[in-house]
Amino acid sequence: MIPPMSLLPFGELPPYRSRRFLPDVLDLGNWSEVAPHFDRIELAVGACETVADLERWIVDSGELVAALDEERARRYIAKTCHTEDSSAEKSYLDFIEHIDPALKPRLFSLARLFLAHPLRSALPKERYGVFDRATALQVELFREENIPLETEEARVANEYTNINGSLLVRFREEDRTLVAMSRFQEEPDRSVREEAWRLVAERRLQEVDRIDALFDQLLEVRGRIARNAGFQDYVGYAFRSRGRFDYTPDDCLRFHDAIESEVMPLLRRLQSDRRASLGVDRLRPWDLAVDPLNRPPLRPYSDCSRLESGTQEIFDRLDPNLSEGFKTLRDRRLLDLQNRKGKAPGGYQYTLSEARLPFIFMNSVGLQRDVETLLHEAGHAFHALACRGDDIPLHREPPIEFCEVASMSMELLGADHLDVFYPPADVIRARRVHLEGVIGVFPWIATIDAFQHWLYSHPGHSHQERRNAWNELMDRFGGDVDWTGHESARSHLWHKQLHLFLHPFYYVEYGIAQLGALQVWANSRRDSGSALQHYLKGLSLGGSKPLPELFEAAGCRFDFSRQTVRPLVQLVAEELERLPVG
Repeated sequence: MIPPMSLLPFGELPPYRSRRFLPDVLDLGNWSEVAPHFDRIELAVGACETVADLERWIVDSGELVAALDEERARRYIAKTCHTEDSSAEKSYLDFIEHIDPALKPRLFSLARLFLAHPLRSALPKERYGVFDRATALQVELFREENIPLETEEARVANEYTNINGSLLVRFREEDRTLVAMSRFQEEPDRSVREEAWRLVAERRLQEVDRIDALFDQLLEVRGRIARNAGFQDYVGYAFRSRGRFDYTPDDCLRFHDAIESEVMPLLRRLQSDRRASLGVDRLRPWDLAVDPLNRPPLRPYSDCSRLESGTQEIFDRLDPNLSEGFKTLRDRRLLDLQNRKGKAPGGYQYTLSEARLPFIFMNSVGLQRDVETLLHEAGHAFHALACRGDDIPLHREPPIEFCEVASMSMELLGADHLDVFYPPADVIRARRVHLEGVIGVFPWIATIDAFQHWLYSHPGHSHQERRNAWNELMDRFGGDVDWTGHESARSHLWHKQLHLFLHPFYYVEYGIAQLGALQVWANSRRDSGSALQHYLKGLSLGGSKPLPELFEAAGCRFDFSRQTVRPLVQLVAEELERLPVG
């Protein structure tokens, strides 16, 4: 079932290149129409007699994969834009329950055929080394018995998304989404902040049993997937399946230690300054987003169209290519930015693989954070546009650790132009908010990542043991915030982090990438033009090179040891010193 075109903001988009292997008209949601093309591509590999033939076969098989990827993307986008529309929900579930299970063994078969081809070793290593490595990993991990388990995992994760998208609270005589309630955390009136915070916390607590039960299902199914693939636990499987060739679980644990020793002292100092500026004896959870001098909240725009046009102006200043790229998104309606009822929470950039165009989804409500989010997702979009000319789909899928360098660097580079939204005094406020957020996100990343390590290395744990583990991490990385009277909300704070449910072990990448982004930003302080050109060079490589080479191309090092963390934290601290609080 194809979702109604009216549910997609962008409508029809032609392929980046005209189809060569597939017919122009093909129902990609009907496996009986798709399967014969897998038969054709499998037969075609046997006819590859030269390296050029094999390269052409790789491109043709990529065309088939890209078409199916885009079909999945369209259905996911329709579902998240309209969570209350049953046709969108049914269409997406139909794809993951019927197309994906049939697709996976055929992709495995193609991978095996490639690995067994006598001309494989003759392919240029510089061009196909990453492709070859990823294909070998695909064959290594594939298990037929995991296909229904992966379908079940996607179904349960989808249920979590639906629950979160449906949550509303009644506040000021209006039903509001939990995302929309976030703006009240910036209100100078402490009683308003507390009332809003309590309403959201209590609403989330009403779903504790349902969310815990869903996560229990995910733990169980992921454990079975890992064991079927020959791993002792899901930790090892997750690292392998995510293609983490360049770092280990122990490296991540050392990264947590570096965050504790290098970042936490600055975070606690910032929290102490906030407490003193607010004139309160202790920081409460509703005191963390308000201006420390109790000034009215930063309101960068009153209408979402202004968010678009202001962001466009930032890119106009930064670089002609970035300017043109964002204009393309606007002209082709590849943006859905406004929060509304029935829209899934969060934000993402999803590349439509055949059109090779990025789509940005977010929930803007008029906050400074919305500006940061759009800059972030636009960084992902520029990544997709920079490498769209490569005909190998895998090369258009950079590793997450570098994807986030693209997005987080754009937040930092764009922050130098916030005067398009604010007068001078508010520019300083907004930049402080952003940089304090950079410091604040490292401990949260460490908390989420360490929690995942604990979750999947302690199979069979109870809910109470899970809460205890979480609270120990909050003690370690939560800073000086008083949760008295709200211990249950603190113990279940992780329920709001969708990555735990939808993308297991995808979170430490944000920390690794933030270090890369800070290096790009540091480079821009010395030579803005050179830093931007290196950044764009890194983006143009997509996923065609190993992770350390991508970082190097962007002008930074792939390293997240204490030696790298310390000077970058110091750089942020010095910048904050130059930006007065008031």
